[in-house]
Amino acid sequence: MKHYELLIVVKPTLSPEEAVVKRDSLKELLEKNGSQIKSVYEMGVRKLAYEIDKHERGNYFVYYYEGEPSSIDEILRNLRIDEDLLRFLNIKYETKKEIAQWEKLSTFNKKQETKDTPKESEA
Repeated sequence: MKHYELLIVVKPTLSPEEAVVKRDSLKELLEKNGSQIKSVYEMGVRKLAYEIDKHERGNYFVYYYEGEPSSIDEILRNLRIDEDLLRFLNIKYETKKEIAQWEKLSTFNKKQETKDTPKESEA
């Protein structure tokens, strides 16, 4: 299995609940195609460098996953069809140095996820 990073920019017009549903549906898409998700990092709403479909902002998500190269075409085909996505970028990590960096990023983002989620005592 190869190591991949998938950056997705979702329309900012989606409500927070709809953004969570979109994040989970993309997670299911990756798992359905035989990928193992290492971590998902929600970067939040950010300003775009230029307008895309009359949107100045976008909601960013980054997925770190391992998958078979044969399933990537199907994943990208499904992403192209989705009208709620403004842009996406799929990056393949190949060399040992790149894979080591992928491991650092995916574990760092996993720590960020646990830090950002409120504990039961706080809620």
